[in-house]
Amino acid sequence: MTGPLGWWRHVVLAGLVAGLLASPSVPAPEGWLPCVLAGLLALGAIGRPLLRGRYPCSPVTVAGWFGCLAALAALAGIGAGGWRLEAIGEGALGGPVGAVVEVDGFVAGTLKRSFGEVRVPIETTAGRLLVVAREPVADLGVGQAIHADGRLLRPDDDFRSEELERLGASLQLDADSLEPRAGGRGGLSGALDGVRSRAEDALDEGMDDEQAALARGFVLGQDDLIDPGTREDFKRAGLSHLLAVSGQNVMLLAVLGGVLCAAFGASLRTRLVLTLLLIAAYVPVAGAGPSIQRAGVMGAAGILATLAGRPTDRAYPVTLAAAVTLLINPRFGADVGWQLSFAALLGIMLWARPIRDLLVDAFTRRLPARLAEALAEGAGLTIAATAATAPLIAHVFEQISIAALPANLAVLPLIAPVMWLGMMIGLLGQLPVVRLGPFDPVAALGALEGALVDVVATVATIFAAPGWAQVELPLPGAVAVLAVYAALATLLTVGIGLARRRRGLAPPKAASLALAVLVLLALVPAVLRPSIDSEPLQPGTLRITELDVGQGDSILLELPRGAPILVDGGPPGGAAADALRELGIDRLRAAFVTHDDLDHSGGLFEVLENVGADNLVRAQPAPELEAAARAAGSRVLTTAEGGSFDFGRLRLDVLWPPRERLASPAEDRNVDGIVLVARFAGYDALLSADAEAEITNLDPGPIDLLKVAHHGSDDAGLEALLERSVPRVALISVGADNGYGHPTADTIGTLVSHGVCTLRTDLDGTATVELGPAGVDAWTSHGPLPADRPGCDPRAP
Repeated sequence: MTGPLGWWRHVVLAGLVAGLLASPSVPAPEGWLPCVLAGLLALGAIGRPLLRGRYPCSPVTVAGWFGCLAALAALAGIGAGGWRLEAIGEGALGGPVGAVVEVDGFVAGTLKRSFGEVRVPIETTAGRLLVVAREPVADLGVGQAIHADGRLLRPDDDFRSEELERLGASLQLDADSLEPRAGGRGGLSGALDGVRSRAEDALDEGMDDEQAALARGFVLGQDDLIDPGTREDFKRAGLSHLLAVSGQNVMLLAVLGGVLCAAFGASLRTRLVLTLLLIAAYVPVAGAGPSIQRAGVMGAAGILATLAGRPTDRAYPVTLAAAVTLLINPRFGADVGWQLSFAALLGIMLWARPIRDLLVDAFTRRLPARLAEALAEGAGLTIAATAATAPLIAHVFEQISIAALPANLAVLPLIAPVMWLGMMIGLLGQLPVVRLGPFDPVAALGALEGALVDVVATVATIFAAPGWAQVELPLPGAVAVLAVYAALATLLTVGIGLARRRRGLAPPKAASLALAVLVLLALVPAVLRPSIDSEPLQPGTLRITELDVGQGDSILLELPRGAPILVDGGPPGGAAADALRELGIDRLRAAFVTHDDLDHSGGLFEVLENVGADNLVRAQPAPELEAAARAAGSRVLTTAEGGSFDFGRLRLDVLWPPRERLASPAEDRNVDGIVLVARFAGYDALLSADAEAEITNLDPGPIDLLKVAHHGSDDAGLEALLERSVPRVALISVGADNGYGHPTADTIGTLVSHGVCTLRTDLDGTATVELGPAGVDAWTSHGPLPADRPGCDPRAP
């Protein structure tokens, strides 16, 4: 069709996408398929004479025709989405819930490591399920045969249920063990697993472990082996998208494939076909996530349009990609990566070219024409994508990276070389490369790739360092997000229009604009509260604070960057929440509840309500607290001996309780309290909760700080623990006139006899210890440490 009705393909795709997005929550009515077919036949019969001029083609008639077509396409999308959801559900292991089972299967997706948990989807003969195991877990590649045993569970919160649904699973296996087995998948999936495995091995050549982990993230989207501190830097700098494969990877792969084919004299048609095959292989090798599927479909659509000799507008492949990815799994629409991917793409469609044209005018006055065009093209894409994703990021993550734009512009010249080199290494890994004497071409390319990766990581570290790099900016509700998008679109449209009238920015004006932007960034902390403490620590320092909450326990762990961690919340009454607010803390990365006694868990209700925490970690169940955590939007995680939690450079290892105690808890909840050892930059701190050493008999090795167990009660194992661990400072959290006799004279005497500087909240108030380049430093809210206290050197607060 031509003329006004020639847009029917776009309308059909748009309606289909709308229906597919609605299908997870809107059931298809019975008889939808005959209705759609009959309706399409009727619209076709009406549209043909309209095009031939037999009837007046008024705007009202055209609008009505398009409206009916969109409604039928949406109905088809709802019905097709329902079919796909049923098919996906039939491939999921369905029960029995609560059963203790052993399963054998194959890894069906990339491992996700977070807060001591490992989450991995697996395919079994009975269906697909999600395995949740605790660290340590060996590296497992996609397609690896595994054996797991544990209990089948159905998540009791919406976040986990949606995650399972997107993976095509209905249950998760809370695994007691997860072990790799020999062998892998067969058929085409097995062949692609082999391609991925060889690429991974090749990306290990010539690079150290950290470089190789980053290279895998850039090229294959595998970020599970990247150091958590490095991931945090990339997140704060707005560069975390580099660690996940996306349309950028597909675009660069297509360019690389085209150049290599042209070097061998291939015709245009041959180059396009080979590039299409290359994309088809790369998408599953890179994990086949929603974003890479979308990018692959768009790349394939563009190539097929070129092969057919039909130029296509920019909107059509975007809508086609949305329709195809949602047909694969309609729940992809709820995936944040899918949403961000399309937001970036729409921003690029709307704003990249006009921004690029403006920058070309400015750059060509100082740079060679080709270099100016290349830089302007990349900067236009970066600025448009960054602007288009910022409101959605603020809505989903309640914070944005102020450093994202300058950081992305800084790494812009490095992205293509890093990706191309990594892809070349992956391609060479598929071949039996012959060494030329001592020269190994894969290792040589790997060394160069490692150097470039280090530069990108350094840029991330530099832009992540300032306190204003990441700020909290929540956008609750769809209305707020739409309002911000409307304001953003208006500002960009008006700004680009004004700049066009002035024909670009002259270099002096560009310099003035850059200076104004820097001044604005300097003022940001005064307008928006940074997501870290307003008085940041010195680099490389861990601050441990025993909050004065009365007869209870509450310990705050602060790092130079990132939200703090809280261990226990003290008794009810809000003392811990008040103390956190006084310190300027408005979000916790995690809150640990060592055990569900009121003097440890009671104050966490106020903390969750007034401060908030991303995660609540417990060993034994704490039903009321867990319900409050979920209501506050926190994830609830279970841990036990052997668990480990990474917070950048800080690692919290769980030494107690034993995992078997989760199924058979002791009558005394103190006995099963979580005991943690905090490890940071060569320093170690033992946080003992209420589990006395005479029960745990732990040997943490040499430590610098000891949180004395159970408020300083009698502990027959304390002396042996001090002899093994030799701490320099001890903290005792205890209320004045507590009536329990805490801390006991025997406990204080034992600490004094070993020369341990002991700080106690009943005498000293809030007590703080810093571990870092300056050594071990301590002070209290009452002032310097008393000069006459054994083991303590007086220091100014």
